[in-house]
Amino acid sequence: MLLTITTTHHPATDLGFLLMKNPANVQTVDLNIGRATLFYPEASAERCTAAMTLEVDPIELVRGKGAVEEQYVNDRPYAASSLLSVALGRLLNTAMSGRSRDRQALADTAIPLEASITPLPARGGSDIVERLFAPLGYKVHAEPIALDPTHPDWGESPYVSLTIKGEVRLAALLTHLFVLIPVLDNQKHYYIGEAEVEKLLRKGEGWLETHPDRELIVRRYLRFGSLMQRARAALEDRVDAEPAEEHAAQDAEEQTIEKPIRLNDQRMERVTSLLRELGAKTVLDLGCGEGRLIRELLKVPGLNRIVGVEVAPRVLAAADDKLRLENMPDMKRQRVELLQGSLVYRDSRLQGFDAAAVIEVIEHMDAERLPAFEAALFGFAKPGAVIVTTPNREFNALFETLPADRFRHHDHRFEWTRAEFRHWAESVAQAHGYTVRFEGIGIEDTTHGHPTQVVVFTRVQDVQVAA
Repeated sequence: MLLTITTTHHPATDLGFLLMKNPANVQTVDLNIGRATLFYPEASAERCTAAMTLEVDPIELVRGKGAVEEQYVNDRPYAASSLLSVALGRLLNTAMSGRSRDRQALADTAIPLEASITPLPARGGSDIVERLFAPLGYKVHAEPIALDPTHPDWGESPYVSLTIKGEVRLAALLTHLFVLIPVLDNQKHYYIGEAEVEKLLRKGEGWLETHPDRELIVRRYLRFGSLMQRARAALEDRVDAEPAEEHAAQDAEEQTIEKPIRLNDQRMERVTSLLRELGAKTVLDLGCGEGRLIRELLKVPGLNRIVGVEVAPRVLAAADDKLRLENMPDMKRQRVELLQGSLVYRDSRLQGFDAAAVIEVIEHMDAERLPAFEAALFGFAKPGAVIVTTPNREFNALFETLPADRFRHHDHRFEWTRAEFRHWAESVAQAHGYTVRFEGIGIEDTTHGHPTQVVVFTRVQDVQVAA
């Protein structure tokens, strides 16, 4: 079985630093069932590939096993499985942890990566590969492998050659492969006990709790009811881990810095005004928090449907309380709906809206999750217009209470300059068929710009219809 990882990040040979494996050397590790080898078939500044092969000793694999069928009829020596995950853990454990002795800043950065595995079992059909990897932001190509190329009428085997591509941290890519390869195979080669629950929770931290096929992953990875129940409970706790009080405290941190210029109020006012100008009748508030924008939108005549989406159930409960939905008149209450959901996964409930507002949200996402967010919102939900606001990092120098080189909020993963924001927005618009226009919120400084930057995306076909 063969796994390759390729990057075109410049210089691409930095991959060796991230993997902690010198491209000039061949690395091997002996396992109790065979040998794993890592080498670099190409290593230039433009493109670098690390390849890992796993040679399984079939005799060692079945030593001590009683089942005759398992000893003589299995694909373990030939196809990717939990054996490959074990080899990944042994050869690339440091890289998988996200640590880099010489390039830590790069290890924390999303870079273009491509991984290929062949042959890979896809128990349940090749569609399951897309279901598992696409929500994590990857472009997925799974080429079915024929049972026998000389007899096409025999059909396809349960194996595929898989290639996934994305801008992602190397540690995240390795972790996703580590967990999902055994899930696709649906049969581990070793005893599954309590330790597997902890392993799944550790490797799945930050992505598994909100994966749309979380239940499938847990079921296939653990297999036994008691273990699955433990994992489900722990993952549910993670989803609920950000209580409303903490969410409010985080909001207060940013508002304390921006309070002297009433920036949060100005954002709500301007976004509401933009939605009026767009003539939207149905609006999504993505990352709605405790419902500040929804309160403003309820004042807009002719706005028939307002849907707030938030990942944390406790925050949604706080929004329900603050909006006092139970006490609203029926006509007004029917206009509002609160949904629990992730912004990085495709959700058919979010399709068909005139506009979506994404207010001070994207900067809270890890950079590697942005492609999944873009695909889910602009590529799948496809609202007629999208309004995105985010801090302007250049303006931070004017906040007297904000230390140099600090973000406005401790949970911000990034804050963009105006040029960086423009580049992102124009790339998204070009990829998904939108036009863009930019503006700012707050008093403009001649050198540093506005404190908040805004982009309004409009679907191209909607512009053409209006014309």
